[in-house]
Amino acid sequence: MSIHPDTRIGHVHLKVADLERALSFYRDLLGFELIQKIGDQAAFISAGGYHHHIGLNIWESKGGTPPPPGHTGLYHTAILYPNRKELAKALKTLLNADYPLQGAADHGVSEAIYLADPDGNGVELYYDKPEELWPRKQNGELDMFTKSLDIDNLLSEISE
Repeated sequence: MSIHPDTRIGHVHLKVADLERALSFYRDLLGFELIQKIGDQAAFISAGGYHHHIGLNIWESKGGTPPPPGHTGLYHTAILYPNRKELAKALKTLLNADYPLQGAADHGVSEAIYLADPDGNGVELYYDKPEELWPRKQNGELDMFTKSLDIDNLLSEISE
């Protein structure tokens, strides 16, 4: 059995300690649109009017703390930008807000910025390079890697 190739990950639902703090990050800093809020318990946000890409709730986690290192759980949520310029805009917003970054990488197939949300959930902001630029071995297999991302080069996308 093989999963249909058009299958996609539809949304992620995160347990957060403080709903308003989470909204300040995802809505106000990253720019997601608030679609629906259920009192002070949950919120659903999206890009482009979709019903929700990210759900946030405090149902089991109000006032909670992030899991300690060495435990299982979500590694990160990856947010795919439509192009390199939009990723550069997101990076510029984070830098202007003095929001701490955890890393930035060129993976051959994509360029990514890594950070954590206020609850310690990993967040990857990235864009996929055109498929014809993806590095491949002689046998056609992908040959992804992790190299340092040239931040200045990325930011040059919006300085023109």
